[in-house]
Amino acid sequence: MLNDWKTYREALHTTVGAFAALNPDAMRGLGMISGAAAHGTLGPKIHELIALAVAITTRCDGCIATHAKLAADHGATREEIAEVLGTAIALNAGAALTYTARALDAFDAFRPE
Repeated sequence: MLNDWKTYREALHTTVGAFAALNPDAMRGLGMISGAAAHGTLGPKIHELIALAVAITTRCDGCIATHAKLAADHGATREEIAEVLGTAIALNAGAALTYTARALDAFDAFRPE
């Protein structure tokens, strides 16, 4: 494993929770944007697959950890993850390719045994 994604995600969410207590308006605004995007016609699994591809292209480990877990929670398969990662590679070439290893590693950490 490249990272202990579960521990990283827990620590990140704890720190973000502390930030939320300091700036609840910013978190409320982000929650509204995220919620609006997640409740469209594509459904939650597709939303998380898209979010994971975007996380790779923006090189955000916190986003990878969050959306890899949510994709796993919504029943995404490793094959679906690989297809989404291929799309990210096509859009972001080499930088995305490097991050696909991180995203696959994160997804495997959250996938049911």
